[in-house]
Amino acid sequence: MFAALGANLGIAALKFAAFALTGSSSMLAEGVHSVVDSGNQALLLRGGRSARRRATPAHPFGYGRDRYIYAFLVALMLFSAGGLFALYEGIEKIRHPHHLDDAVVAIIVLVAAFGLESFSLRTAVRESAHLKGADTWVGFIRHAKNPELPVVLLEDTAALIGLAFAFAGVGLTVLTDNPIWDGIGTCAIGALLIAVAVVLVVETKSLLLGEAAAPADLQRIEAGLVGPGVDRVIHLRTMHLGPEELLVGAKLAMPVGATLPQVAAAIDDAERRVRDAVPAARVIYLEPDLDRG
Repeated sequence: MFAALGANLGIAALKFAAFALTGSSSMLAEGVHSVVDSGNQALLLRGGRSARRRATPAHPFGYGRDRYIYAFLVALMLFSAGGLFALYEGIEKIRHPHHLDDAVVAIIVLVAAFGLESFSLRTAVRESAHLKGADTWVGFIRHAKNPELPVVLLEDTAALIGLAFAFAGVGLTVLTDNPIWDGIGTCAIGALLIAVAVVLVVETKSLLLGEAAAPADLQRIEAGLVGPGVDRVIHLRTMHLGPEELLVGAKLAMPVGATLPQVAAAIDDAERRVRDAVPAARVIYLEPDLDRG
C-alpha cells in the first residue's frame, strides 16, 4: 500500500511537469489520475486504521466494514475525479485542439511513469499471490474479502493501460501533426477509469451488503459443527463483518433426550471446532433444536 502511494505521488509530479511543458491533455488527465490514485491509497489506509477500533455498545460487531466503506469511496473518486474529468478534458481538446509544445518531454515522462507503475503493480501482485491461491486474477478480484489489494491491482493495471493510451495519443499527434489524437487518448483514459470504477462499485457494494463465507470455508464450518452431541446442521448462515471476521449463525439438531448440560457442552465443543477450522469465525451463535425431519 505504501509502495503504491509513494509511486503515485512521484508519478503525479512528473506528469504535471510534463503537462506544464507540453500542454498535452493526456498528460493532464494522467496527472489527475495519479493524484486520485494517491488520494485513494490514503483513503484505504484510513479505512484500515478505522476498522481496527474496538466494538462499542452502539456498534457491537465492531468497525470491520469501514474497510469496505472506504473502498467504495475510492470507486466513487475514481469515477468522478478521475474518469469524468479525463472525459471532459478529452472532449475539450477535440473541440479546441492545439499543438504540443514539446512532445519529447511527454514521451520521456510516460516511459519513466511506466517503470514506476510497473514497480507498484509488481509489489501488489507479490502481496496478493498468497491470498489468490489457485484462483485466477479475475476470480481473486471478484471473490476477495480484503478490499485493498484488488483495488490496488485494478488501479495499477488501469494506470499502465492509461499510460499506453497517453503514449498512443501523444505519438499519433506527433506522427500526424493532428492534436485531436491527444484528445482521443485522453477520452480513452477517461473511459478506462470509469470502467474500472464501475467494477469496484459492483464488488464493494456486494461486500457492503454482507457476503457469505467462501464455499470452502462454509464446508469447513458445517463439518466442524457436527460432532458428539450434534446430529446435523439444520441450517447455516454466515456473513463477513470484515475481511478477517465472520459471523456464523446455525440451528443444530441435538439428540432426543439430551440434558441441558449435555446440550451446552456439545455447543461449546462445536464452537471450538469451528474456530479451529476457520479462525475468522469469531462471532458464533448456535441454536439447539430437535430434528423434525
